[in-house]
Amino acid sequence: MSRELLPLGSVVYLEGGTEKIMVVGRGIIFNDSETNEEVFTDYMGCIFPTGINPNNTLFFNEENIDRVVFKGLADEDEERFLEVYAEWESTLTVSKKEIK
Repeated sequence: MSRELLPLGSVVYLEGGTEKIMVVGRGIIFNDSETNEEVFTDYMGCIFPTGINPNNTLFFNEENIDRVVFKGLADEDEERFLEVYAEWESTLTVSKKEIK
């Protein structure tokens, strides 16, 4: 894998953002309501410290991250996940959602 995903629990600021976002999901495929197509994003996050609110879930990509405040737990399970994730990502047929 040419890049590493941040582990779950990582906390970041997005470009131009003023609130901390905690990574709660990775490799998310969802139906984009704007295009009505399945798309892929690197991360799903929630506002820290309030947590998950289904109406305020954020989808973002690595390039949208401005600063990493805290890096989540990375152990041997994380290493294995990244190996499997890289294989899975190489088989995707959906396009990556550009987020501005």
